[in-house]
Amino acid sequence: MTLTLSEDQLILKETARGFLAEKSPVARMRELRDSEDEVGFSRALWREMAEMGWTGIPFPESYGGAGMGLGELGVVLEECGRVLAPEPFVSTVLLAGQAVLLGGSDALKNELLSGVCSGERILAMAFQERGRFDPLDVATRAEKDGDGHRIEGSKQFVLDGHVADTLVVVARTDGEAGARDGLSLFAIDAAADGVEIRRNHMVDGRNAADVELAGVRATPEQVLGELGRGADLLDVVYGRACIGLSAEMLGTFDEAFERTLAYLKDREQFGVKIGTFQALRHRIVDMFVELELARSVVREALAAVDEGRDDWLQLASAAKARCSDVASHIGAEAIQMHGGIGMTDEEEIGLFFKRAKAAELTLGDGAHHRDRFASLRGY
Repeated sequence: MTLTLSEDQLILKETARGFLAEKSPVARMRELRDSEDEVGFSRALWREMAEMGWTGIPFPESYGGAGMGLGELGVVLEECGRVLAPEPFVSTVLLAGQAVLLGGSDALKNELLSGVCSGERILAMAFQERGRFDPLDVATRAEKDGDGHRIEGSKQFVLDGHVADTLVVVARTDGEAGARDGLSLFAIDAAADGVEIRRNHMVDGRNAADVELAGVRATPEQVLGELGRGADLLDVVYGRACIGLSAEMLGTFDEAFERTLAYLKDREQFGVKIGTFQALRHRIVDMFVELELARSVVREALAAVDEGRDDWLQLASAAKARCSDVASHIGAEAIQMHGGIGMTDEEEIGLFFKRAKAAELTLGDGAHHRDRFASLRGY
């Protein structure tokens, strides 16, 4: 089990923490939310992150990337989670970016991934269609039209879809909703005829979008992977994104725990520090145990991907299930142990709780991933 970071990863962690502390304090997330910023994150900061090499960490050097592993990206995502940085790593680097990397033609990868690595192009993945998450519950159709396809349907909860330059759309070229066979993936220009995008604001201040696809034309060059066999590609993309999101969640939990512990050491009641109360000591220890269990499984999942282990998809669901459960526990405990001030918008601990709850449901909640884990184990 991989519980410690390598020397290079520790250096990356320290660099990321210092950069984000200066460039992206938690107050920035509040400012973006309150101003109803039209983008929802900083394009300038995203380009700076690209210059640092972060957006290209999991991509080959031939596309401008760093040729590193998911473990290194997880280090950066964890630090982003600590400051609630809303930049589009999950949508662009993990979901859509991995789909292009694993399924795109050389020409498509050169075009799209070089833009991702430079920070100039935003990608988004349009695959969810129902409120209850199920990656195979796809009714959107891609009907044959000459040498290409025309796509009709609608998508929900498209992360950062409102600012995407390219959408990776999952549609059916065969079969009915829920079937594994018949899924295909297409890289579509977000400004193409027939694409309508409506932005939604989430509870944590971040963004998702509803996307309508009305007769959107897709050429053979825009197909990712093999027609009708997109579920195999989707499994890998989905698994990697779950691990990356879990790493970000881990950073959010870690910061919420540290802030709560510091509050218990500082706040006085009846003339003593409230951290001396036995009941609160028990509760903060429970938070620590849950946090360390989550850390263990997330780091194991990151390492499993980079090592090419056969059980990495199982660990992806184990990590997301664990982190989804911890989100509710640590988030609620942090609010309660801050007392009345924790319920106010002025206190930043509430921002961590909102982010944790939104991330809990993103890409499937704990129940979904426990079921998926059992299925992958043959139960």
